[in-house]
Amino acid sequence: MAKKQKKYANEFKEYVSKMIVLDGKKQIDVSRELQIPYDTLMKWVRAYRKKQYDEEKARQNQLLTASEYKELYELERQKRLEAEEECVILKKAMHIFTQEK
Repeated sequence: MAKKQKKYANEFKEYVSKMIVLDGKKQIDVSRELQIPYDTLMKWVRAYRKKQYDEEKARQNQLLTASEYKELYELERQKRLEAEEECVILKKAMHIFTQEK
């Protein structure tokens, strides 16, 4: 007798894969809870991780124009200056509050 295979929606496959990859749930536990064959679940997770890897590679391969690079550099510089300013303020506050009266 032929075994009837169950079809799952792509959204469901992605949701279950995220549960395992991002939330850290065990594949065997998810397999039992949702009554999905373990091998099928392994294929979904493998495909999801490959998709994530490919997307990350594509992002890394995008080249920035000079103006985009300059804008990104200026944003990072501004964030660093703000962080340094906050640090100075916190140091002054700590000094004020730790002085004995």
